[in-house]
Amino acid sequence: MPTAFDPIDLGGRRLPNRIVMAPMSRSRAYGPAACPGPSTAEYYRQRASAGLIVSEGIQPSAMAQGYPATPGIYSAEQVHAWRAVTEAVHKADGTIFAQLMHAGRIGHPILLPDGRTPVGPSAIAADAKVFTPQGPKACVQPRELSEDEIAATIEDFATAARNAMAAGFDGVELHGANGFLIHQFLSPHSNKRTDNWGASTTNRIRFAVEVTKAVAGAIGADRVGIQLSPGNPYNDMVEVDCSGTYGALVTALDGFGLAYLALAEGPDRELTRQLRGLWSSVFVLNPFTAPRTTEPEQLALVADGTADMLSFGALFLANPDLPRRLAEGGPFNTADPSTYYGGDDRGYIDYPFLDGTQPVATASEGVARSRPTT
Repeated sequence: MPTAFDPIDLGGRRLPNRIVMAPMSRSRAYGPAACPGPSTAEYYRQRASAGLIVSEGIQPSAMAQGYPATPGIYSAEQVHAWRAVTEAVHKADGTIFAQLMHAGRIGHPILLPDGRTPVGPSAIAADAKVFTPQGPKACVQPRELSEDEIAATIEDFATAARNAMAAGFDGVELHGANGFLIHQFLSPHSNKRTDNWGASTTNRIRFAVEVTKAVAGAIGADRVGIQLSPGNPYNDMVEVDCSGTYGALVTALDGFGLAYLALAEGPDRELTRQLRGLWSSVFVLNPFTAPRTTEPEQLALVADGTADMLSFGALFLANPDLPRRLAEGGPFNTADPSTYYGGDDRGYIDYPFLDGTQPVATASEGVARSRPTT
């Protein structure tokens, strides 16, 4: 079996290794334009040795936002700003996909244009809180999407995918996990609809299938991946038949010929094996390791065939040259949780490299400089 350090073909691209930088929100797209800045380009450039980078969640529309200072890709200004990011990654020989994320009912009017109400498959508030500029707020009751609005939202995803291509991304990943809109449609706990978008497994998976179909039609299936998280209770999700629901969904999605399926695994490894067996192309795994993060010992999941590629989150956040550190057995920097969301360049582009290079954080956004570590 191959190791995590062997190359792999993904949608017609030859990747140098099987190590994925997981999508991680960093909440540094400040201002009403919701654009990434120069430090974001440096952040991703530093991590271009990943076989694949998946960006932080990017809003396909203004109504898709669920947290402060998260970036969009629905305006010409945003496309231009993301182009600087993808160019930086490509100059460092990296591959980067844009994760398209619609938060759905996870959000608050404070975060949306004109104080609008968040939307969801049904008018059921999530028993969860979100961060806002005014502090943590309970999620409000969302407004149920109409049939016409569902169609418009699907088109928003397709348009955002085209924008991602215009911005220079190598592909897109659909965020169908963690209690956000696509995931909300999958669960009878958050989807109480009685029309063609609910009431049965076939209907509840329909939104995920139709979004995927539209995006694949817009940019080509070989440029599309999707992330799922069966059984993940985050954001007040409840799922009772993960095997049936996700078995049907993965079978339907497999027919599109997508680049990959990314699974944010729960504690049920048998379900992981079931879904891997149903999937024909590259299978990316963010393994269940709670309460720890994914660590070097999980590299064995590639060698034993559980996954084709392995996704790392916090370890990649703190170690920009993670593939090299994994290959050499460390040492590893420790991530600073206080800098995960928002702030300046500290804890963002100043983690040291294994070769002794120490990027310098600035007090405000700007491309980092480098100096030798003393």
